[in-house]
Amino acid sequence: METITNKTLEKLKYELVRDGLVEYDVLDKAQKLAAAEGVNIGQALITSNVLDEATLLKFLEKKLHIPYVNLDDYSLDTKCLKYINFADARKYNVIPLFKIEDVLTVAMADPLDLFVIDKIIESAECSIEPVISSEASIIAKIDEYYNTPATVDKIYTSVKDSEFNWTDELHSEDLSEEHIQKIIRAILKQAIIEDVHELYFEQSNEGLNLVFKDQNNFENKGVIPHILVSSFVSKLKMLSNLDPAVSEVPQLGKLCFKVDEITLIASISAFPTIIGERIALKIYKPPMELSQIIHDERQKQLLVKELEQPGIILVCGAQLSGKTHVIYSLLLESAKYSRNIMTIESISKYDLKNIHQCELNENVGFNLDKALRFIEFQSPDMIYIEGVKSKHALDYLSELVYNEKTVITEFLANNMTDLRERLSYPDFQTFKSLISCMIFIHSKDSIEVFDKDKIQKYLA
Repeated sequence: METITNKTLEKLKYELVRDGLVEYDVLDKAQKLAAAEGVNIGQALITSNVLDEATLLKFLEKKLHIPYVNLDDYSLDTKCLKYINFADARKYNVIPLFKIEDVLTVAMADPLDLFVIDKIIESAECSIEPVISSEASIIAKIDEYYNTPATVDKIYTSVKDSEFNWTDELHSEDLSEEHIQKIIRAILKQAIIEDVHELYFEQSNEGLNLVFKDQNNFENKGVIPHILVSSFVSKLKMLSNLDPAVSEVPQLGKLCFKVDEITLIASISAFPTIIGERIALKIYKPPMELSQIIHDERQKQLLVKELEQPGIILVCGAQLSGKTHVIYSLLLESAKYSRNIMTIESISKYDLKNIHQCELNENVGFNLDKALRFIEFQSPDMIYIEGVKSKHALDYLSELVYNEKTVITEFLANNMTDLRERLSYPDFQTFKSLISCMIFIHSKDSIEVFDKDKIQKYLA
């Protein structure tokens, strides 16, 4: 387990002893507790009743000469949410409060974390003024402001700008250090305008080709010239927490980006080829309420019922049909009830409240097989497993159902005939018999829900 550090408290922990707030041996025990439980030392001191949170916050305010802000009754400026995306807010326990001229005031639980401050400065493109707030109150405000229906609705508002062309930014006379980042933002905005969710950067004789994929159609949208390729790829990787110096092995990362007022998430895959890296981006929409996806009340009630009992819920559709989007809505629906819900994903597309999301990491040997071997020790009631492709994984899904678990997974199929043919192989016989409910995405406006009887009829 990786310990969640707080650089501010790590720097000032011995000041607690000097000021007589904590004895040295108590501090030593708190450090060991923090390491064992994967929390920071401040959380360990509070949970052990050595210090209360108010005393700790006053201590930090005095030592750092940084003001403390009580967020309990604080109303922040919602226009500032665009400066810090939801994923970063949750990851670093920060939230923007207000902006005066070119200075953004940000509440932080760890105001001496210069890495986080630099990251916010880079994404917000303005100066940062940190203030101290309690970690719990920051998390509460993040959930309150970022998860409001108004924010989600705004994300789904269509971007209408038929005159927009990302190459205008490419050919602008901007000589600032932010020019590359503006090009990236312009490309992503173009994708959103055209309702494209998969795009590629491919090496060519001219430079780096930008290719949009819509269903099975590929369209070249322009070229980033050779002179900018190195800077462009480096900046794109840095924004996705990938290593810009590595190009000989595949890398997988996550990009959080803003298009005007919209904050979205994309997975990024960098893959070496004989003429240079090919980079793929997949843009994911944030999840919606189940009722916004399934309009038929009878079908919705069938889904809700199946989410509460053992069985396999299978979500099917063509590539880029929105399978992950539907699955995240199912998980959000299940999270309304007191259940232990876990996921196994290559990349978590959005942080889901009250759901334990797990990302695979091949770099440290944490692959699907290892996750499947150990996840049952967590006693989950429901598990979402992304993309099951092996006989071993299929058999394991069956075992989970026999052990009274609800399993959600996805399957690629262009239509019902295609699905029937793909599932006709003997390896799928047990798996098919345990499907309690199936969702087939025919198109973004046509989603069909099948009960067990209907499934057996169509897949026989």
